[in-house]
Amino acid sequence: MIDLYSDTRTTPTPAMRRAIAEAEVGDEQSGLDPTVNALCERVADLLGKEAAVYLPSGTMCNEIAYRVHCRPGDEIILDRTAHGINFEAGGPAALAGAVVHPLDGDRGRFTVEQVRAAVRAPSRYAPRSRVVSIEQTSNLGGGAVWPVEQMRAICEFAAEQGLATHMDGARLMNAAVASELDATDHAAPFDTVWLDFSKGLGAPVGAVLAGSAAFIDEAWRLKQQMGGAMRQAGIIAAACLYALDHHVERLAQDHANARRLAEGLAEIPNVVLDPKQVETNLVFFDLATSNAAEVEERLQAEGVRIGAMSDQQMRAVTHLGVDGDDIERALQAVAAVLA
Repeated sequence: MIDLYSDTRTTPTPAMRRAIAEAEVGDEQSGLDPTVNALCERVADLLGKEAAVYLPSGTMCNEIAYRVHCRPGDEIILDRTAHGINFEAGGPAALAGAVVHPLDGDRGRFTVEQVRAAVRAPSRYAPRSRVVSIEQTSNLGGGAVWPVEQMRAICEFAAEQGLATHMDGARLMNAAVASELDATDHAAPFDTVWLDFSKGLGAPVGAVLAGSAAFIDEAWRLKQQMGGAMRQAGIIAAACLYALDHHVERLAQDHANARRLAEGLAEIPNVVLDPKQVETNLVFFDLATSNAAEVEERLQAEGVRIGAMSDQQMRAVTHLGVDGDDIERALQAVAAVLA
């Protein structure tokens, strides 16, 4: 099966499995796991923050960050397509007691002018604007990369208004590679940011949330409260360290494969797609006449998995489990199914 459903479908490479097997471990909850400690220190340095905490998932990173930043009834400003609104089971409301204020950005990327218009004047009757949150890259925006200047302008305005800023860094390293900038350049303006390891970086589990030392102290309390302490977590943290050493620069190959896939799809009748919008490893395309769920099922019978996002839209995601030959075979399958 050529699995283009998601970059979460990656599996550890043989070398990563060796790193897992050889990991030095201890009690992570007590700060005694040297591999977890090394990972947190490295990510904090990579993102330009004082401290970091290892968590089971990026979703947990978002939810803990929102809880630290917000009081019940506070408001989080996000794009309408954001993961925190669409894919976290109502977590901001359920766990932080927060209201979400959706903005209609350009492929998931809103402007400082939109934030300025969204921030509420102080009032006993209204929610208190408290957090501005962005997603780098924008998933439902087709893997669009937020420009650093645009993020910096938003964060500067938010700071002037006394708002916290948070980055959902699910595919931050894809953005860093695509923009040819360091991850620190992307993360610097934000109060808090996290980096995911279970997508394009190819580790089996985990994400690291970074911020000030005081923020991470409170994040650890909420990690404990939510049941997220992981004991001898060096076994999985070792995979994340391996990914930082070996799987970052290779993201450029995923981006090249995505561009090739997009160019090939655009030549197939019944496919509606602008290849120029493919910036990283996500390829969204529409079907002019076919039903996406039916096409997904027929493609699986041909040995290719691409996910249906709606009745007419599909999403393909490139990753380290897919090479150039797989892309060509996937294109042949799509052409055959849609013929």
